[in-house]
Amino acid sequence: MLHTLNGNERLQLMRFICSFAWADLRIEPREREFVFKMIKKLHLAPEERSQVLAWLARPPQPEEIDPAEVPLEHRKIFLDAVEQVAGADHDLAVEERESLSLFRQLLH
Repeated sequence: MLHTLNGNERLQLMRFICSFAWADLRIEPREREFVFKMIKKLHLAPEERSQVLAWLARPPQPEEIDPAEVPLEHRKIFLDAVEQVAGADHDLAVEERESLSLFRQLLH
């Protein structure tokens, strides 16, 4: 399903993934590993990879994260990906649970 995303949608997905990785205000090693795996799976261009690495260093701004902008046909892909990154460290923090719950609501 990831192959159905265009360039802007792939970067948008990574923005959401990084945002959710930052939900508890820190990036855990397993979350970082997940992000790097997604970079490879999505075949991001060098400038896109640089942007994702910047989001790992500092989270995307809240105004850059709008679930309403996620295309309807890709909402399951986005939800699955953010659930995976949130659970990557096997420790779903309260902030992560709340963010996931809100994201689910906004996508439906």
